[in-house]
Amino acid sequence: MSDENIWQKIKEKNQNALDPIDRISEVLFGLIMVLTFTGSISVATDGRAEIGELLWAALGCNLAWGIIDAIFYLMGIIFSRGHGLSILRKLKSSNDKEDSRNLLKDELPVFISAILKPEELDSLKERLVVLESLPRKKFISSSELRGTILIFLLVFTCTFPVALPFIFFTDTQFALRFSNGIALAILFFGGVSVGKYAGFRPYLTGSILVVLGVILVALTIALGG
Repeated sequence: MSDENIWQKIKEKNQNALDPIDRISEVLFGLIMVLTFTGSISVATDGRAEIGELLWAALGCNLAWGIIDAIFYLMGIIFSRGHGLSILRKLKSSNDKEDSRNLLKDELPVFISAILKPEELDSLKERLVVLESLPRKKFISSSELRGTILIFLLVFTCTFPVALPFIFFTDTQFALRFSNGIALAILFFGGVSVGKYAGFRPYLTGSILVVLGVILVALTIALGG
């Protein structure tokens, strides 16, 4: 396989890889942040906040989290690409087998590096160093930009339901409690998804996340939220 084909396959894999754990985790963190934000508003206003103010505050919180998440996604792509290229350069310039083996072990998942024999690591290094060209460093590609937009929409859409009670209910406290309930439900199903992906007990994982959310909500209520 030519160098060009190898880099093209790597590029396609990176463009299509939105790690489920990272994406679900960011949505869950966004939900927890919204819960904390709406609760702190209630505490600060002693329960007399206007519905409109709470609605815009919740929407603004969701919007900010989506933007922050998208920016960190781009930063992660850039830093990861630079790190991968630096490792490849180190392998190309290294003449010490032990150093090269340790370098590869540090980059590979633990359960893979633990079963690879020294000669297999040497073979892997040989296959990497024969690559004659390194890919050009592009800041961001159009596919990565589309991925960034997708992440923003994912985070914002998944946390948007938390703000809906402030539209349909005029009682501030009831809207807050209903909003918390929606967030906890999303926490549960998000936890179920994470549990399935990670090989844990899905409903137990979802229940643990709900308990954590309940603790957070209880703390805000205890403080006057």
